[in-house]
Amino acid sequence: MKPYVLGIDIGGTNTVFGIVDARGAVIASGSIKTAKHAHLDDYLTELHAEASRLIEANDATDKINGIGIGAPNSNYFNGTIEDGVNLPWPTPIPLAKLVSEKFGIPVAITNDANAAAIGEMTYGAARGIKDFIMITLGTGVGSGIVINGQVVYGHDGLAGELGHMIVKRNNGRLCGCGRTGCLEAYCSATGVARTAREFLEIRTEPSLLRNIEIDQITSKDVYDAAMNGDKLAKDVFDYTGTILGEAMADMMLFSSPAAFILFGGLAKSGELLLKPLREALDKNMMTCFKGKAKVLLSELKEADAAVLGASALGWEAKPYVEAIAATLPQGL
Repeated sequence: MKPYVLGIDIGGTNTVFGIVDARGAVIASGSIKTAKHAHLDDYLTELHAEASRLIEANDATDKINGIGIGAPNSNYFNGTIEDGVNLPWPTPIPLAKLVSEKFGIPVAITNDANAAAIGEMTYGAARGIKDFIMITLGTGVGSGIVINGQVVYGHDGLAGELGHMIVKRNNGRLCGCGRTGCLEAYCSATGVARTAREFLEIRTEPSLLRNIEIDQITSKDVYDAAMNGDKLAKDVFDYTGTILGEAMADMMLFSSPAAFILFGGLAKSGELLLKPLREALDKNMMTCFKGKAKVLLSELKEADAAVLGASALGWEAKPYVEAIAATLPQGL
């Protein structure tokens, strides 16, 4: 077996990739912008060029056993991205096949949040925990559900999309998936910015956020304002944390996890988010579950969790690709 695998984490904004050895050490990593490519072919060309440059620079040419990919709404069983709501390309995309052809290396793919959960279970805060739910708070909201040490895929490979559970049944926000009221529309980084804009429009008090063009406000702007004592910005985090905590109380009913692990840029907000989250979780928890689930932050670098999790698929990519080859439509 060759000594390395390549792990690729495809996010709505950035794609991060890394060369990983059999001990789980990230030898080297790089990144490209996902969203700037309107055409998938252009994206794949840049990904191949930059990853190949990294491989060559680290004396890993012809030493890559396989490629593992974590990507939004991807299907572990057939290697496709089914409905990449935060990606700029039409779906479905037979990504495992396309990347394998580009690199000449076997490829396996899973949901990006599932990949993060695998990485956390192997190297991070979930070590020794057999039942947990990973929640990724980035451009969107993803999740990876682990029960008895196994990632839950469901019968079709698409289980665990908790970011699209509906949290507002009436007059909910439009989500990128086409439905309304999804958790992602409220508790992602983009959801935080949307809440800030709504608050600024319906409230009249002074706010540091009023110094920014309303359409340009980001979750980072809201965080910075809150850290500077801005009440409206703090209220945005209270609102966000409450919704997420309420949703997590419902998630408890499904698999009774021992822990929720938060990962991604928004999770770095610390107590601004965690305090209202914990309060809402406790308030809405069914009595028999109270006090049984920890809320933990990822212990891995933001890029490493998903890259390491995705890379784990690379060790088994060859039989995976052979198994799905017959299921792909002709001509793809």
